[in-house]
Amino acid sequence: MSSTSPLPLILSLPLAVGTGLAIPVQGRITGALGAELDDGLAAAVVSFSVGLAVMVVVTLVLPGGRAGVRRIAPALRERRFPRWYLLAGCLGAFMVLSQGLTVSQIGIALFIVATVAGTSLSGLLVDRMGLGPAGRRAITARRVASAALTLVAVAWAASPTFSVEAGGLWLLLVLLPLAAGFLRSFQQAMNGTATVHYGTPLTATLINFAAGSLALWTAWLVKVALVGTGNPLPSEWWYYLAGPMGCVFVVFANILVRSLGVLLAGIGMIAGQLLGSLALDAWFPVPGTLLAPATVLGTLLAMAALLLATVPAPRWTAGLRSRAAAPSGTAPARRR
Repeated sequence: MSSTSPLPLILSLPLAVGTGLAIPVQGRITGALGAELDDGLAAAVVSFSVGLAVMVVVTLVLPGGRAGVRRIAPALRERRFPRWYLLAGCLGAFMVLSQGLTVSQIGIALFIVATVAGTSLSGLLVDRMGLGPAGRRAITARRVASAALTLVAVAWAASPTFSVEAGGLWLLLVLLPLAAGFLRSFQQAMNGTATVHYGTPLTATLINFAAGSLALWTAWLVKVALVGTGNPLPSEWWYYLAGPMGCVFVVFANILVRSLGVLLAGIGMIAGQLLGSLALDAWFPVPGTLLAPATVLGTLLAMAALLLATVPAPRWTAGLRSRAAAPSGTAPARRR
């Protein structure tokens, strides 16, 4: 089986949920490292740099990884996809940066709900523009309603943490993951298209981490030149697991999209993210985390909004739409 061959349904569905669970764990680790270093940007640099090192080793060891690297130049030379798709990793870098800056302040549950809302909104735009390997897709009323419902879910989940005194800072802390989630749909579409032409998700993931690392290192060096460095790196090993977890997510996300399709793979991974974030804040809370009933209910509402967009409409509604679209004076064909 090649690295891009579809997986059986009985394996791919639980794998999608498990892949989604990696994101809240990664976010919690990056947020903790940002608090430890007193520098969220440095935490993102560490996460992406470790992830890049992992992908370099994996690419060199696996024959499929080496073959994918050899396909990069022909794909770019023949313009099989826009060259700016190589910058998809910069969008992922912004996601990791927002983790380092906000998770320790607002909790992982609210962070994940905000990113899910952003992804739902941008998914409409990405599908309409046809940036992903599936091409252009129509915007339906159900998907618009789902995106609006996710915004309501974010407001509900965030309401317990809002304070009038810190209104400006609170708004910034929520808007950062919202913007990161908005950009994630573009990143996944760009990576998915590149994976088709590389023949393996390993190469797309390698370039993703290379571009993101370059962007983050550049920003961090500018910051150091202006204000200096933060605290030294911690000695605990688990602070450095966020990068490998990001590798796992990007690689398996590309595989699962081929096995399940974009919609079903997305619902499985986001379900894992939402449920995992609630579990972390409930069982392993960090100082300042507030897991109120509104946060739980807002998270469940976000999952309901996702189901609204992905579960197929009943057959009788499709019949109504086809009859409405038929020219006047014609009758729908009888089923034999």
